[in-house]
Amino acid sequence: MTLTSSVLKYPVVLFSACIAFAQQQPPKPPPNIFVLVDQACSPCHERGSAGHGPDRSALRKMAPEALYKTLSTHKPAAGLSDREKRSIASFLGGRPLNIAQTGDAKVMPNHCPGNPPIGDLSAAQVWNGWGVDIMNTRFQPAKGAALSPDQTRKLKLKWAFGLPGATAVNSQPTLAAGRVYIAVETGYVYALDAATGCVYWSFLAEAGMRSAITIATLPGSTKHALYFGDTKANAYALDASNGELIWKVSVDDHPVARITGAPQLYQGRLYVPVASLEDPTGARPNYPCCTFRGSVVALDAGTGRQIWKTHTILPEPAPSRKTSKGVQLWTGAGAGVWSAPTIDVQRRAVYVGTGNGFTEPAPKTTDAIVAMDLDSGKTLWSVQDLGNDAFVEECTPGNENCPKTVGPDYDFGSSPMLKSLPNGRRILVAGQKSGDVWAHDPDHNGAVVWKTHLADAPPSIAGQIVWGGAVDDQNAYFGLNSGGVAALGLKDGARKWFAPLTPPPDRTKYHGEDAALAAIPGVVFSGGWDGHLRALSAETGQILWDFDMAREFKTVNGIAAKGGSMSTAGPTIAGGMLFVGSGYISNGVENGMPGNVLLAFGPE
Repeated sequence: MTLTSSVLKYPVVLFSACIAFAQQQPPKPPPNIFVLVDQACSPCHERGSAGHGPDRSALRKMAPEALYKTLSTHKPAAGLSDREKRSIASFLGGRPLNIAQTGDAKVMPNHCPGNPPIGDLSAAQVWNGWGVDIMNTRFQPAKGAALSPDQTRKLKLKWAFGLPGATAVNSQPTLAAGRVYIAVETGYVYALDAATGCVYWSFLAEAGMRSAITIATLPGSTKHALYFGDTKANAYALDASNGELIWKVSVDDHPVARITGAPQLYQGRLYVPVASLEDPTGARPNYPCCTFRGSVVALDAGTGRQIWKTHTILPEPAPSRKTSKGVQLWTGAGAGVWSAPTIDVQRRAVYVGTGNGFTEPAPKTTDAIVAMDLDSGKTLWSVQDLGNDAFVEECTPGNENCPKTVGPDYDFGSSPMLKSLPNGRRILVAGQKSGDVWAHDPDHNGAVVWKTHLADAPPSIAGQIVWGGAVDDQNAYFGLNSGGVAALGLKDGARKWFAPLTPPPDRTKYHGEDAALAAIPGVVFSGGWDGHLRALSAETGQILWDFDMAREFKTVNGIAAKGGSMSTAGPTIAGGMLFVGSGYISNGVENGMPGNVLLAFGPE
């Protein structure tokens, strides 16, 4: 995927300068942080560079405060402005400078009066991880939702929680045992009371997060653990009751590797997807494009010990040629796994969708659905839905780093959804950035069952279907970047309805429904670039409820906050309430409305 697509898989907060006070809005980022880092840092700090400084793998292990201190006294950085030094430190450090001073729950006024033991996680009213279940259906049954279509029409805002220092809310709320857990691009995880929004605790990770949180009982213990990943490719386990670190492990040492999809938990193993930033960095003239390969890493959920790691591309990247600047280029890279893995209990398999290739020719496992054995990690099968998709961003004519034929960047950014049909047949439903929805047969090596094209015209690199849809017993639902939501019959992929969603007149440039959808019986929820959160009838597509989030909110924790665009994570529903993070900006073509608020809704 591209930086300007979908937009974006990369936390924009890393571009932000230091935030002096939680109530202040951060200054705008420099025009292109990747160009700045390439010019200022790559000649000495890139792998294989002629310089003698530590490579980016070593730099990204440093905190942003340490990086800024080094840049302030580093002679080669003397030509940089203070703003540029702060931006580089925040980008390489993975989170804003000095966020610990403003983001800690200890400095907030709305502490919960007590911290009772966490209840039963097997109760129905839970939204766990990305897809609410291990099949990633993003469908909350009636018992868990406790919210009818009629009640949906009467949803009212119950409380708002401000996220200090954030400019976007990329991660999705997790709901369990009356608590809400959310990870933030600033590096903080917060635990809140679902009914009131009071805060129990916070935890500061090494870098910002984009993944949803998975909660489960810690193997061999009575503790409940939270599992998530950060943008430095670290996986974490925290004590869900108090936020104390249980373990942290690095799952990939590549300089630009990251975790964007939620880890999936099953039978004491944590399955972690790994993606990277190589598509926006690969075209830079000092960068040795490209060497990253996507992977899934299986960890022992109790200890963090690695059980297996399977790359989506075999063999390892090989050197190809050198540029006129003497920079070594490579072949055989890409196929990042951006989204949460899907678990098939019947086949004992884990399924993922993969990203585009970074080098030419694009490997056969790019833009594909890949099946791996749960126990060993062995690749069971792979079906490529689009070949020859070698893409890195900003490939101008004559750029030696780029593939000769670029794009179109039509990978899978969302999780495949596993569903059983009334006739007993099972399908994996997957939306692709091309605008195609695919149904693969997991019981016959991924054979294509049906394919439906939803794009009226060839999509741009921004893509048409980005972060995914939802499925109920009858239909699959997908939001479109061109604007609107479509319903397809699961049996044959036939279109049931299409609901065009139009931005208000003053926000016409903020069109499209890239954020993941969520569904309950009779209702589909979609958040748009225009800042509107809508509930649609699952039967007809009629709008049942519409809430404009693009405004300021009075928050329970006293932090100045406003809502904005939605582009990645979707709303979550459980126990009669709906929760959504609002705000998204990018350095690309969409340039959405920033925001830093978590909103909680319930029936009037």
